Amino acid sequence: MAAKSAGSVDSVTEQTFPARVLQAKRPVLVQFWAEWCGPCIRVTPIVEQVAAEHAGVLDVVKVNVDEEPGLAGRHGISSIPAFVVYADGAPVKAWTGAAPKPRLERSLAPFLR
Repeated sequence: MAAKSAGSVDSVTEQTFPARVLQAKRPVLVQFWAEWCGPCIRVTPIVEQVAAEHAGVLDVVKVNVDEEPGLAGRHGISSIPAFVVYADGAPVKAWTGAAPKPRLERSLAPFLR
């Protein structure tokens, strides 16, 4: 696997989800999105900025719901963009909708310590 740069947001699949999310040593923000989703496209640069700024504390990955419908379905994703924070292998917080950076960081505040 190629080394990822700090703060980059990698796509995860059915195969990589367990290692990247469930077995992660720090909290992981999972962004569920699709290429055709306008709000997803608008919020992605914000998510990438948060990933870069908090790279040592929070991992951030994304799941394309069109490419990974089973993964999205098992997480109950019915609207995008959707976000799920995992800690210690379990989902601990979830929400939907694009938001400005301050609101995203408020949602993530308990995990940015």
